[in-house]
Order: sequence, then C-alpha cells, then structure tokens
Amino acid sequence: MLLEPAFLEKLERLRLVARRKTRGPAGERRSRTLGRGLEFSDHRAYQVGDDWRYVDWNIYARLDRLFVKLFEEEEDRDVHLLVDASASMRFGQPAKLDYAKRLAAALGYVALANGDRVGAAALHGSAVRALPPRRGRAHAHHLFRFLEAEQAHGPTELEEAAKRFAPRRRGLVVAVSDLLDPRGFQAFLLRLRHEGLEVFVVHLLAEEDLAPPVTGELRLVDVETGESLEVTVDSRMVAEFVAQRDAFLESVRAFCARHGMAYVRATTALPVEDLVLRYLKQAGWVT
Repeated sequence: MLLEPAFLEKLERLRLVARRKTRGPAGERRSRTLGRGLEFSDHRAYQVGDDWRYVDWNIYARLDRLFVKLFEEEEDRDVHLLVDASASMRFGQPAKLDYAKRLAAALGYVALANGDRVGAAALHGSAVRALPPRRGRAHAHHLFRFLEAEQAHGPTELEEAAKRFAPRRRGLVVAVSDLLDPRGFQAFLLRLRHEGLEVFVVHLLAEEDLAPPVTGELRLVDVETGESLEVTVDSRMVAEFVAQRDAFLESVRAFCARHGMAYVRATTALPVEDLVLRYLKQAGWVT
C-alpha cells in the first residue's frame, strides 16, 4: 500500500495552491467550494490597457491613485505528476523511486479530492509511460496502481522524455527527480514551462547521493550504464566532491528561482508525511 489510511485522512483537508496570479474572471472550478473561481490576492498600480472593472475605487477615493485588483485563479485544471523512473532512482535506502511514488500518490490524492483532473507519467530514458488525466476520487485507485507498477530502469534522458510528454491542457506539473542527467536538467524544466505548465520541482536525493565517498581504493560503478572506474579517494578528492555537490544543488535552486518555478529539495531520510504536511505547507505548495 502506497499510503496509509491515516495519512489519506489528513490529505483530505489539503489543497494544492497555484502560484500564478491573474486579473479578471475565471471559469468555475468543480470542487467542494461553490461560487466563482476567484480569490482576492493583492493590488498593483494601474497600467494603460487594464480593464476598468478591476480598479479598486475604494483605494482611489483614499489615495487618489489607481490600483487594480489581482486574483488567484482557481480554474478547472489538470495536475500532471512526472516521476523520474530511470535506473538512478533505484539508489538509496529507501530507494528514491519508492519515495517518489508515495509523494506523487499523496499530491495526486490531494488534487483529486479538490476536483482537479490528475494524470501521471513515468520517465524511463526517452520513453514515457502515461496515465491520462481524470477527475474523481475513484481515479485515485487507478493512479495508485499505475505508480505501484513502476520499476526503475533505463538511462536518464529528461529532456527527451519531456518532448514526448505532450499534455492536451495546460495546468500544473509536479516533477519529481534527482535531476542527475549528464546532459543537464535545465532543458527538461524549460521544456515543461514552454508547454504552458506551472512547474513545481521536487529535487529528490538519497542521503547516499550527498555523502562524500569514503577514502581508499574504490571501484565506482555507474548504475545506469554499468561503466566502472577504479579510483583512489583521498582528502583532496573528497573536498572536490563536496564543492561539486554544493555547486550542483545551488545551480538547481537558482535556476528554478530565476525561471519562476516552485522548488523544494528533499532527501529520502525525511518521511513523506513530514514533507507534505509540514515542509510543503511551509513552502506554500499546499494549504
């Protein structure tokens, strides 16, 4: 079982939060909340071409300046769960893929409970195995079975996989990956954004990914290609590993911030329940 009943009960009280803000009316969202799909969020100064219907005349009366209202759009949206299922996701205790499947199941359940359509895709090299988006709590069983069936195999080719992921509707995509692609992660994430999707990135790593190698004579084996390398690890090499590791982690964080993508880094040492119920709440991903 991916998720325990007690955890599912807690997920019932959450909702995924879209971060984009819009002006003007939006379509109604099919959820437990009635009424128009708009929630007031903020103001900004009036600009030429803005719709006068969204001018806040109360502020104008007080300040003699024009401001328009900004709203959070709650649209009838799709939520896409992209899970990196390449061979590197077998690594760790627990395995990164096992953790990713539980996290995707939890976020998918939250979205389904709030009326969103939810789909999923597993990325194996350049191949994509997909579950089309559907709405309704009954779809949770299909989602869970889809995720449970996944096994980690194949190389990491995130950009090529993203090219084959072609959502019919815009929405929100949650990409769960270690991002350890020798070609880089940037083109993969930009491809998702260029599809018109709001991108949420869960950078998932095992504690073993972050720990520097022990010193001595070692034989390193690439889990995806099978290639091996005999090395002698000394203090200089450990220091280089730490520097490269920290530079990589910072590059991912900075890239996501620069391109307006929501970003959270986690390791498999953190229970999924804590990540969702505590840290994703703190990050503003769920409320």
